[in-house]
Amino acid sequence: MRENKETLQRILTYLKPYRGWIYLSFLLSTLVVGFTLYVPIMTGKAVDKIVKAGQVDFSGLMVILFGIFLSICVTSLAQWLMNHINNKITYRVVKDLRVQAFDHLQVLPLSFVDQHASGDLISRIITDIDQFSDGLLLGFTQLFSGVLTIAGTIVFMASLNIWITLIVVLLSPLSFLLANFITKKSYQMFTYQSQTRGQLTAFTNEMLGGIKVVQAFNHQNEAQKDFDQINEELSTYSLKATFYSSITNPATRLMYSSIYAGMAIAGSLACTASMISVGQLSSFLSYTNQYTKPFNEITGVITEFQNSIASAARVFALIDEPAEIPDKKEALNLVDPKGKVVLEHVDFSYSPNKPLIQDLNVSVRPGQRIAIVGPTGCGKTTLINLLMRFYDVQKGTIWFDGHDIREITRHSLRTSYGMVLQDTWLKAATVKENIAYGKPDATDEEIIEAAKKAYAHNFILQMPEGYDTILAEGGGNLSQGQKQLLCIARILLCSPSVLILDEATSSIDTMTELRVQKAFETLMKGRTSFIVAHRLSTIQNADRILVMKEGKIVEQGKHQDLLSQKGFYYQLYNSQFSSSVNG
Repeated sequence: MRENKETLQRILTYLKPYRGWIYLSFLLSTLVVGFTLYVPIMTGKAVDKIVKAGQVDFSGLMVILFGIFLSICVTSLAQWLMNHINNKITYRVVKDLRVQAFDHLQVLPLSFVDQHASGDLISRIITDIDQFSDGLLLGFTQLFSGVLTIAGTIVFMASLNIWITLIVVLLSPLSFLLANFITKKSYQMFTYQSQTRGQLTAFTNEMLGGIKVVQAFNHQNEAQKDFDQINEELSTYSLKATFYSSITNPATRLMYSSIYAGMAIAGSLACTASMISVGQLSSFLSYTNQYTKPFNEITGVITEFQNSIASAARVFALIDEPAEIPDKKEALNLVDPKGKVVLEHVDFSYSPNKPLIQDLNVSVRPGQRIAIVGPTGCGKTTLINLLMRFYDVQKGTIWFDGHDIREITRHSLRTSYGMVLQDTWLKAATVKENIAYGKPDATDEEIIEAAKKAYAHNFILQMPEGYDTILAEGGGNLSQGQKQLLCIARILLCSPSVLILDEATSSIDTMTELRVQKAFETLMKGRTSFIVAHRLSTIQNADRILVMKEGKIVEQGKHQDLLSQKGFYYQLYNSQFSSSVNG
């Protein structure tokens, strides 16, 4: 419950910027409750005007009825304004929270993103915040007005008869005890429900992303079994949460019906004893109903609020994740980088128990082409992540133009690199916007020139709207080779000082690859280039080839020199050549 309290306190901090609107909402709520509670008094007086001495006081009755009508009109208007303001507060708070969560996601270290399923992160930013908004809105619309109604009702009833009021009040704690028991049980179930919902979203997202692979390997049944298992867990927790929340209403109704019956009997006895009038009895019965109704609403709000708090806790857990270590105040902003890169005694591992890169030493002069080869898992991609400071080295130092990269601003360091990856990424936007992603102010002429160099211009012109064609999410309406060409054009447009080509041509057919290699030759001229490649035939012209094995450089040199040594590189080259021939 301590965690629950801390989450609630954090929610309140998000409400502070909207204090003025909240105070106005409370004022309107007070107005609504006040007029609502005044109506039973006027109704009781109207009843007394009808039954008094066997005659009806029509003039007095009409005045009262007009007062009731006016009260209802004012209440309705105030209620509408209050609901509008509450909606406004809720959705602005939700917007602020979602913006903060998404912004924080941008500065989280890559290690956090790698360790969490994308579907789970999506669920926290979308689904959990939606759940939070539902509970917050109910809290605004019903919680305060409910509490105010209970307090106001007690005051009005006490003004009529204090003894009958005490009967009602003394029976009320039973409902609170019942609600407290249910709340504790439901909160735990709602927490499990929220966590499992995130797991289900992550799994669904994963399966949709690889649906072709799943079908190709005929794993639909296995995927269905895994989905059913998670879905069954979600169903179990949801049913338990619903069970505890569902017993709230009938249990509290039983308590309130008992209170109403007790009040009716006590009021009738008081009326026969001439302690109260028939009209006052009518007012008492109306107040008793109004008194018990908020309890039922509040218990429902509390149950929903438990779900809201559980969802908010997951969002706050994301926001509380430590961000990337910020740049030092005196961090250097690179200007006109040359591209000299030196690694000295670099150690890095994702897990302390599994060493990966150990005592790595590399010196690269500006303009050199460095190829990095080796079997899967040897540390090639990890090395690239270290160069761009997606991860920080655990030992040793990486130097860029004579500066420790930890002393350079991340922005200036990363913009000094141009990176083309095996896994392409294109956003749902025009072809032009995707090419200009790294240089939004590029002219149409520059964009077209980059596309021509990347051999993408011709197929772009064949698209329905040319460069203004809107691509589907992830470039789904393009072939893999076309998507890769657009990514290459994006880098060509930026013209960075250092290139990183991570299996950049792996998804391109042989004829296209030959043309792209020519474009790369032009692009790499005079620029430091790191080329990660499985196809050893594509890196034969590299100035130096680094052969990695188990996180270490076991060989380095030019292509022909490495072949002549008949070492590990020789084995890799021959195995690849023989497999291509046999294929």
